Amino acid sequence: MLETEKRAARTIFHIDLDAFFVSVEQVLNPALQSKPVIVGGRPEGRGVVAAASYEARKFGVHAAIPLARAKRLCPQAIFLTGNYRKYVEFSLKFMDILGDYTPSIQPGGLDEAYLDLTGCENFGSWRNLALKIKGRIKQETGLVASAGIAPCKVVAKVASDLSKPDGLIEVLPGQEQGFLAPLPVQKLPGVGDKTGKMLKTMGIQTIGQLADMPQGLFKSRFNEGMVWLQQHARGIDDSPVEAYGEAKSISRETTFEKDSLDRAFLKGNLRYFAEKLGAELRDSDKKARTVTLKLRYTDFETINRSTSSREATNLDDTIFQSALRLLESALGKKYKPVRLIGLEVSNFTAGETQLSLFDAEAKRLEQLDRAIDQVRDKYGFDAIQTGYTLELKQRYEGKTRDR
Repeated sequence: MLETEKRAARTIFHIDLDAFFVSVEQVLNPALQSKPVIVGGRPEGRGVVAAASYEARKFGVHAAIPLARAKRLCPQAIFLTGNYRKYVEFSLKFMDILGDYTPSIQPGGLDEAYLDLTGCENFGSWRNLALKIKGRIKQETGLVASAGIAPCKVVAKVASDLSKPDGLIEVLPGQEQGFLAPLPVQKLPGVGDKTGKMLKTMGIQTIGQLADMPQGLFKSRFNEGMVWLQQHARGIDDSPVEAYGEAKSISRETTFEKDSLDRAFLKGNLRYFAEKLGAELRDSDKKARTVTLKLRYTDFETINRSTSSREATNLDDTIFQSALRLLESALGKKYKPVRLIGLEVSNFTAGETQLSLFDAEAKRLEQLDRAIDQVRDKYGFDAIQTGYTLELKQRYEGKTRDR
């Protein structure tokens, strides 16, 4: 019996909404249907494509390329800034539909999710069930989804990717490795540009070739932590579908119109992010132990720096001070202009967990932050400005995109 057959006890769906941001815009404005549409911002800006319709993709436009390049490739395209709030609303409807079939849902973002349907044979054939789910998504949201069915997550993900747009591929138990083998190695989740180039220098072009690499050769080129990659190439993935839950982190980031070396400007952005993230934490009655800074330099080098504390917090200034320390450490003596800056909080706790030695002061500061939240909720964020955010507003109001 094949190893994959021994592991065929599960049934995993991967459901993925096609061109999600663009599709939402087309549902909200039917005049955009069948037209080349690009979401990400103005083509004159410094941002990148967040999503492109399939009509735009025919011209070589795809996510993450600079908007200016997208304009050159498809000058007739319609460029939209996007509406994140609307995207979240559609995502929640999408997840609600999936929740009618199983509680075991693991979102992979706003527009995709894994479903573990093991033991749900009463639904009938898996293919018919996937078609039913796709039909409901179309009927209730106007969006089109693609689906992959397999005994494990990685194969289901590859199957749904290959089925786009508006497709469905089912990989039966025992067929996982044969399904993956002829595909380009870049189709395997986890093989990015760096790993892909390394494999190419080794003559590895297909997933099957990666699966067949002698174990000694693989370990000589990759560290022990990468063993899972060759396992996935063989169609083996025992990772569970983690039940649908709340986000494990929240973040904000901005791409500048012009690369910047101005540390006061960078600090102003971090203060703005800290206040936004602090408000989100307080609104959801959460505190975070980990703060992560993201920087992308003018040469596109991207770094992430994190710090964690035993005490969780939702205080604007505590988050900001952690971010400042990370910024000073990351910049050091570097003189490369910064193109993008971002801030994330994670490692959440709920309830009253704050600051053992300074409870009274922490409570007072939290009450102050919550009072500011109430004013901003009623009159807008600009109703109250701190020194950093006031200076930031004066220096480049309307010239960055907060995403």
